[in-house]
Amino acid sequence: MHRYNTSEVEAAQRAVYAAMPATPQYAWPQLAQRVGAQVWVKHENHTPVGAFKIRGGLTYMAALQAAGQMPPGFIAATRGNHGQSVAFAAAQHNVPTTIVVPTGNAAEKNAAMRALGATLVEHGNDFQAARDHAKALAQQHQLHSVPSYHRDLVSGVMTYWVEFFDSFKGQAAPDVVFVPIGQGSGFCAAAAARAYCKVHTQLVGVVSSHATCYQDSFKAGHAISAPARTALADGLACSVPDAESLAIVLDQADDVIAVSDDEVAHAMRVLFADTHNVAEGAGAASMAAALQQRDKWAGKRVGVTLCGGNVDSAMFAQVLAGHTPAFQ
Repeated sequence: MHRYNTSEVEAAQRAVYAAMPATPQYAWPQLAQRVGAQVWVKHENHTPVGAFKIRGGLTYMAALQAAGQMPPGFIAATRGNHGQSVAFAAAQHNVPTTIVVPTGNAAEKNAAMRALGATLVEHGNDFQAARDHAKALAQQHQLHSVPSYHRDLVSGVMTYWVEFFDSFKGQAAPDVVFVPIGQGSGFCAAAAARAYCKVHTQLVGVVSSHATCYQDSFKAGHAISAPARTALADGLACSVPDAESLAIVLDQADDVIAVSDDEVAHAMRVLFADTHNVAEGAGAASMAAALQQRDKWAGKRVGVTLCGGNVDSAMFAQVLAGHTPAFQ
């Protein structure tokens, strides 16, 4: 597990808070009624790019600057939120960015990345193909490739979990927190913050039941690849686990569970009805897990993260109408 000392955490906080304030968290009464437990929601949908990943981009770039290693250009592969993070943070340093997305990627996420100054390249039918193409372009044009998982990214993401756990000083921290797993930076950051803040909250990883590589690997105790066929939770559409993040999941997760696209769609509707917040698919996965597991945690204190709100309007309208988008 990544462990961070006080000076490292404070450096990460300086990098993050120079660009954005801490995000809010609330215990919503209607969610408590639905789950039968006190439910604290950490609202990472309130960052400048609408998702938690901005924090990692800021600390990653800050580390390069501190080391005197700022490159002439960046490149990254993404379905959206990682790309927005890289583009936003690179713009703070006036460094151009190229972002590679799969063909047919969410139009509004693409527009958001372009608005942040990124050059967008569409390639391949899935994230893996986009990532392979990004690697080739990085070599061809001597660009710095920003990975989806890295210790410096985790240090930034950790700042939101430190905010979360530190808010309970003087009272008991939640009994459990449900943490979505895509490439693993969010979960690994939660584990690092749990250790740093010295709390005993259980950490339950959440994957899509249509992209189960981390759950399969957790159960087997070693890396297992699996198809990624979620139509809704594209931030969880990982087919090959990252070796470094998987090692932390295996060591730190109290469990890893799966939620279906139907459950995610329901959670998106619940979050909108009960809190009037928009959640993208991956952003609602934590809430979907809390609803799925409510009998186990009845009467307890539950933490969930609304880790992103970047869903295309047409898809969100379809979900609010009671439908679950189908995988193409």
